[in-house]
Amino acid sequence: MGNRKSELEDHFGIQDQNLNQVLSVALAKGGDYAELYLEYRTRELLNFEEGILKSASTNISEGIGIRVIHGEKTGYAYADGFERADMLKAAQTAGAIATGSGPSTIPPVAVGGSKSKDLYSVSMPLVDIELPVKMRLLEEADRQARAFDTRIVEVRIVLANEKKHVLVYSSSGKAAYDTQPLTVLQVSCIASSNGNRQIGIKGGGGRIGMEFFETKPPAHFARGAANQAVVLLSANEAPAGTMPVVLGPGWPGILLHEAIGHGLEADFNRKGLSAFSERIGQRVASGLCTVVDDGTLPGRRGSLNIDDEGNPTRRTVLIENGILRGYMHDFLSSRLIGTLPTGNGRRESYTCIPMPRMTNTFMLPGSQTPEEIIRSVKYGLYAVSFGGGQVDITNGKFVFSASEAYLIEDGKITVPVKGATLIGNGPDVLTRVSMVGNDLELDEGIGTCGKDGQSVPVGVGTPTLRVDELTVGGTSK
Repeated sequence: MGNRKSELEDHFGIQDQNLNQVLSVALAKGGDYAELYLEYRTRELLNFEEGILKSASTNISEGIGIRVIHGEKTGYAYADGFERADMLKAAQTAGAIATGSGPSTIPPVAVGGSKSKDLYSVSMPLVDIELPVKMRLLEEADRQARAFDTRIVEVRIVLANEKKHVLVYSSSGKAAYDTQPLTVLQVSCIASSNGNRQIGIKGGGGRIGMEFFETKPPAHFARGAANQAVVLLSANEAPAGTMPVVLGPGWPGILLHEAIGHGLEADFNRKGLSAFSERIGQRVASGLCTVVDDGTLPGRRGSLNIDDEGNPTRRTVLIENGILRGYMHDFLSSRLIGTLPTGNGRRESYTCIPMPRMTNTFMLPGSQTPEEIIRSVKYGLYAVSFGGGQVDITNGKFVFSASEAYLIEDGKITVPVKGATLIGNGPDVLTRVSMVGNDLELDEGIGTCGKDGQSVPVGVGTPTLRVDELTVGGTSK
């Protein structure tokens, strides 16, 4: 973790005694627990279009979020920057919001602690690297995408980098500090032929440095995006109806994230709003399904040494062989039900209150090969990549659009299709999983999750899966 005094002075320009005073003011109205979340963030966005750098911006933000808890009541306020008067005013506000008319009956739970692992040992985050080096990445991606096929008419590359220093300082007497790098490169290609225009998108990154592009060079993402756009030029209209659907490995785990994962976040379950509420120990999926959330994977986009409440992240088994084993907890939900946090307390920035959120959520591999799973399907859909989607947490119903999909006919992948949507119910879909592949992949590092107006980076993953029956929305019968 390093020296906290040095970190406070170097990154935030404040001292321990100032923070202790802020905590005292926050608790002056009788709160049970107070927490300070300090953040200093540098962000950079490079936009490359038409063969040139169209725009480049750098933004620096800093501030403190102050949370006070009294029983089940929470007060939250924040200040931009670290001026003593502003912090004290925010502390008074948070304390006043949280104060109740009587004492709390909920015992305190310790939070935070020293950083015990280093999941992203990056010597120099991309945000700190000189522009010419990053320009070479952008130029190479543009060149490779255009060279892929003469029908590629437009290419856009976005390189987003950031570095965030965070310190969580709580009234429990513990503190935790972390420096969090984050990079994502995304390539979008438009292919055109005889008035038909199609788009392909591929990207990746994580909590990584330049070494990432040694194994995943810009050409990898450029060719992937270009190939997707070109394939869609010749795609047939997707069929409509109920049929077997095979999900490819990796990014299709976004369906698992949305349709299943959100329903396993503890705040929805504590309030009885989730389709999974009060179902711990019950069968909620096929016995082939084991689903975990793991924030401890080195370098991954959704990984964190500590969550945004100062708790170490961990691997949490959510569903084991079809049985619901647990939920993802932040500090408040774990406190209210008397369990330990799972390291899933997350927030978009210091302006936001933390809540239970996923980190890297995926299904563990099974024993079948992908080829065996494809051969088992007489007629169905093979979904490789997904675009947008939505889910109703209360009942698990979802709708997802497949951005790349193919027909399966007589056990073979045949023609590409476009316009396919998958419609179903998350808990129901898991019960219909009949084959799980041995080819688990995590996505390449582009996922962003939204909840209650907050966005945070996440990871998803899945092996190849066969769902025996799923409604496919399309145009052809």
